[in-house]
Amino acid sequence: MVYKNFRIRIVFRVMLLFCSVFALSMIWGAEAYRISCFIILAIIVLQVIELIAYAERTNRKLSQFLLAIKHADFTSSFHYEESGKNFKQLTDAFNDVIDEFKKYRAEKEEKHNYLQTVVQHVNIGILVYMRDGKVDMYNKAVRDLLGIPGMKNIHELETVRKGLPDLLMRMKSGEKNLLKLYHNDEIHQISILATEFRMHNESYILVSMQDIHTQLEEKEIEAWQKMIRVLTHEIMNSMTPISSLSDTITELLFDENDGQKQIRQLDQEDLEGVYDAIHTITNRAQGLLNFVEVYRNLTRIPKPNFRYFEVRNLFERARLLMKARMGENQIDFSYEIFPEDMMITADPDLIDQVIINLIVNAIDAVKHIDRPIIKLLAFKNHNNRVCIEIRDNGQGIKPDILDKIFMPFFTSKKSGSGIGLSLSRQIMHLHKGSVAVKSKLNEGSVFTLIF
Repeated sequence: MVYKNFRIRIVFRVMLLFCSVFALSMIWGAEAYRISCFIILAIIVLQVIELIAYAERTNRKLSQFLLAIKHADFTSSFHYEESGKNFKQLTDAFNDVIDEFKKYRAEKEEKHNYLQTVVQHVNIGILVYMRDGKVDMYNKAVRDLLGIPGMKNIHELETVRKGLPDLLMRMKSGEKNLLKLYHNDEIHQISILATEFRMHNESYILVSMQDIHTQLEEKEIEAWQKMIRVLTHEIMNSMTPISSLSDTITELLFDENDGQKQIRQLDQEDLEGVYDAIHTITNRAQGLLNFVEVYRNLTRIPKPNFRYFEVRNLFERARLLMKARMGENQIDFSYEIFPEDMMITADPDLIDQVIINLIVNAIDAVKHIDRPIIKLLAFKNHNNRVCIEIRDNGQGIKPDILDKIFMPFFTSKKSGSGIGLSLSRQIMHLHKGSVAVKSKLNEGSVFTLIF
């Protein structure tokens, strides 16, 4: 008879062991049963070993199960043919867990394959590497952009462009860079954006790469066209009256007789006319020279002298400088900083100039508002970059000119020069930052400096 119940089997083995021990005790010491004593003793030892092995079968199955999970070996299964009902339940539970792990692993592999397909499909280069330079992942777009068959370490990119590995290793989360490469006799302007994250207690850097050479060329051509239009407009405004007045002076000073030029005799009225014409030409020529000088100054911004200072000091200087003008216009001026001890690395003199330019524009925008408000706000955005906002509740900027306000010499004000915002944008560019604007008519404007 085969006992299927684990408890009965244990009890049966214990009873057999007890009987064997009892029999040994009955014949122990009898000279005639010496051989029988040794045989019974050996049987007892075997029974103890078999009992322990049988009792520990559960532990062995559990150990086998845990080792299978540890080594991700989900091909094994557990059987219970003669192990009893309790072992059947345990084995079924083991097999259920193994099946769930198989499903989870299959889903994980499917998601991994899906992610790999998406990453390889996009035409933006994606490169992931660790702080020690070891490459974790990259897609086809990276290989095409950099012209490499493959790589295992960032430092292998030294052959692509000298200094490129050092540039990538120094990049921090949210930082942008522009890289120029020559590949297959073509120029590639590659925009690089970095994001840092942690996984398995290791720091990883994800870099996206995109060739923006075509877009840059289009923007460059557009910028040149805008600049040429501005220059042409200003020069023509000056040259047209100069040309007209030159003709007038020629008519007043000279007579033509048989193809010969002769100086006319001028009366007082003619002399005054010539003088006025020359004076006007001088003024227009000087205005044109001033225009060229201002335009030239836009390209002569000094190199920033970076320092580490509190944003509060920046706001306080702006408040003191503009206090009188704020009072004249009864403007409610305030500022907030989050956190209050926020520090920034920049050239304080150049940034002062940007802040003052934007505050002056804000004052002009709120002049005719009943309760004018100008507020400065400093905080860090989701990319951990310092942002400074200049807010006003003024008349706002018309949508049709919103994209033109940073153009040199463009202004919607009667007395404006049109270089303040353009200068501010160039200063922020030297700080590897940017300036953006949001505005609604009759609600106000927000200029944001991002460092």
